[in-house]
Amino acid sequence: MADGVTGTSASQGGEDLWAAAHPDDPDWQPWQVLDVDIATGVPPILPTGASGQTFSGAWVLVRAFNEPLGSVQLMAKSAVSPETLVGSFSSELTDAICDRLRNAGASLDDRRLPLNGFTPQELPQFLADREKLINSGPEVTVVVCTRDQPQGLATCLQSLQAQSYSRTAILVVDNAPSTSESRGVVNALSGPLPVTYVSEPSPGLSNARNRALLEAQSDIVAWIDDDEIADPHWVCELIRGFSLSPEAAFVCGVMIPGQLDTPAQLWFEEYGGHSKGRGFTPAVFSPDTAHQQSPLFPLPPFGTGGNMAMRTSARQSPRRFNPALGAGSLSKGNEDTKALTDVLLAGGTVRYQPTAVTSHFHRRDFAAFERQLHGYGVGLSAFYTSLILEQPSRLIPLARLLPSALRELTRADGQRLGGVGPYFPRDVLKAHRRGMLGGSLAYIRASLATRGR
Repeated sequence: MADGVTGTSASQGGEDLWAAAHPDDPDWQPWQVLDVDIATGVPPILPTGASGQTFSGAWVLVRAFNEPLGSVQLMAKSAVSPETLVGSFSSELTDAICDRLRNAGASLDDRRLPLNGFTPQELPQFLADREKLINSGPEVTVVVCTRDQPQGLATCLQSLQAQSYSRTAILVVDNAPSTSESRGVVNALSGPLPVTYVSEPSPGLSNARNRALLEAQSDIVAWIDDDEIADPHWVCELIRGFSLSPEAAFVCGVMIPGQLDTPAQLWFEEYGGHSKGRGFTPAVFSPDTAHQQSPLFPLPPFGTGGNMAMRTSARQSPRRFNPALGAGSLSKGNEDTKALTDVLLAGGTVRYQPTAVTSHFHRRDFAAFERQLHGYGVGLSAFYTSLILEQPSRLIPLARLLPSALRELTRADGQRLGGVGPYFPRDVLKAHRRGMLGGSLAYIRASLATRGR
């Protein structure tokens, strides 16, 4: 490929792409995270930023008329031309872009994408549908559960104040805070959207979520974490998901990297990031799709708690999150996975709507990355323990799933390790397995402590 560049789109799955920039190399440089809309023109990718920072690669979100359609990862020793960037797209991504352009009136020869953009005579359907939602959609409460992260909270709230969807209220739940800094962030915030602050003294993310469900005044409640920022149309795109699937109890969006400044952040994305292979194809999960992916095996995930919305009036929606699961508990996490799985096991519907985009700022140092994967392991086996303790008969379908699940989790080309290159630190995989070994006991202890409270 020209310019010394290699690339894949998200829909192709993981290739040994990241390994060429060995993070232990003293010449290793950060990657830049870019957002390119074909409709407004394709810029060259420069290896040097405005501040003089040099980069060794780029993670690119690709859109057409603002609609996210895929991502491309590029490594380059020099500038990447627009022709090279477009040439790195997968055939699936190129087809999706061509489809949007032709529907907007563009004439394309041999699937050649316009590098200088395209201005349609009429508003493209994707944007027209968004305008309808902005003008007539339901009220939404966006919840940010936080604990002692005032800087991240401030950045997150600023992105929420820039939302295009005006029928939005913001609720900050401060979970067992050790200082008043988060309250100060909320008090100092200005913007068009109303913001409410509450303090939840019981530690644990599930307790914070449950407090939010008591406080929220709207039927639709959306969730974002304090280490994320929201795309300006994030709330509106979650509402689009409910309009396309009115029966859905949950609509979940896609989480992309906010930065790739350190090897640990790059490794987390190589491991699958938060979407873990789900990509940019919308999907609906229900009893009708259980033969394609069992609700008992959420890989790729049905959604993630940092970018999801729930319709509280839906019959299958959870009335509370399990306080023995989630960050801040002994189980470390997976209260969101449990809620989504419970909806599917109860016969409900979950929609994955990748046009609802948030950017997540991954852990920057290796020790934090290792703790994160250890926590994922604890949370995974705690999640399964909770399912079995609730209904022991689930052991039978879980036993049937076990062989295929182990293959996907352990094979070099499986869903879990398919994107991991030779320089990925294998010790973090050991930390994940150690966490899995202790997750069942952690959940039992957390359950007993919850009952005691």
